[in-house]
Amino acid sequence: MKEKLHFNSATIHGGQNPDKAYGAVMPPIYQTSTYAQSTPGGHKGFEYSRTHNPTRQALERSLASIEEGAYGFAFGSGLAAMDAVLKLLKPGDEIISTDDLYGGSYRLFKKIFEDFGLKFHFVPMHNTEHIASKINKKTKLIWVETPTNPMMNIIDIKSIVNLVKGKDILVSVDNTFASSYIQQPLILGADIVMHSATKYLAGHSDVVLGALILNDPGLAEKIGFIQNASGAICGPMDSFLTLRGIKTLHVRMQRHCENTATIAHFLNSHPKIEKVYWPGFESHPNHKVAKAQMKDYGGMLSFITKGANYEAAISIVERLKLFTLAESLGGVESLAGHPASMTHASIPKKVREKSGVVDALIRLSVGIEDVRDLISDLEKAIG
Repeated sequence: MKEKLHFNSATIHGGQNPDKAYGAVMPPIYQTSTYAQSTPGGHKGFEYSRTHNPTRQALERSLASIEEGAYGFAFGSGLAAMDAVLKLLKPGDEIISTDDLYGGSYRLFKKIFEDFGLKFHFVPMHNTEHIASKINKKTKLIWVETPTNPMMNIIDIKSIVNLVKGKDILVSVDNTFASSYIQQPLILGADIVMHSATKYLAGHSDVVLGALILNDPGLAEKIGFIQNASGAICGPMDSFLTLRGIKTLHVRMQRHCENTATIAHFLNSHPKIEKVYWPGFESHPNHKVAKAQMKDYGGMLSFITKGANYEAAISIVERLKLFTLAESLGGVESLAGHPASMTHASIPKKVREKSGVVDALIRLSVGIEDVRDLISDLEKAIG
């Protein structure tokens, strides 16, 4: 559909048309590696599925639509999407990112790309002044993650965009924690949006997939070349599942947000809980920024037990029944994690503790179950 749609309609119809072969309403799963040609080069727009696939193409159009972008690219994982962005850079280039970055992103930066000559600076990005202090002539990318994983810090996207205006510096935003329903960084001036679509976009814990969305045609050409040349694409089945997930993104996110708000307030008033990290609290350091750039406060929160007790934290996650102790987030089912030993285990202890990821921290991905059952589960586990 060509006319601009409101978000709740874009999730279902954005960039989509009935299949040309038989009028299928949902794009078929084109489980094929290659396509027949009538003569060398005589094909219908598809010749090899690493380069293009009709199911992946339908997903990429949908991704562009929900982020109000012009171009969408789907990859085999969120880290594969990040890998493509970093391949835009050259040895000697410098990147600034947040000091409480997701562990997998930190590992990719430090253990892979640093060896290829890229230099990374990690600063508390919720204060834009820290970013400004690291910008120099070699700076080529600001990598933003907001809300941050797992400390739920909020980074002011507009302020960063204004900070680098007129400079040859890209602003890329990892929008995984918020999802397109809550936050659309391209509208705020970002150059690139990245998703681990494994999480909220697909939404059912049955897919691993990454995405990039952007507006600039020159940048899109470069990303498209890297996607094809490096080959870290997603398959048609995963494309289909993610496209199906996106169609219910808006209704799922509404319940994720509602449940998380209720649980955040429950934990905040619990006598055995020391601190709750959730941007919906007015006491959150960047609550005003969250309120301005986000539609709601999301489905994630973190908390610490009284006295920052490691043993108490482990005991809680082990006793949970409805919350599953597992990696990942953003599925319909509620998950609990212990970042220090799970998602952020690849970050040195001193580095992660400096950013707040202490051994007693518990992260919750709140699902769409009945919130009364979730609170009951937490009450029993906390004791």
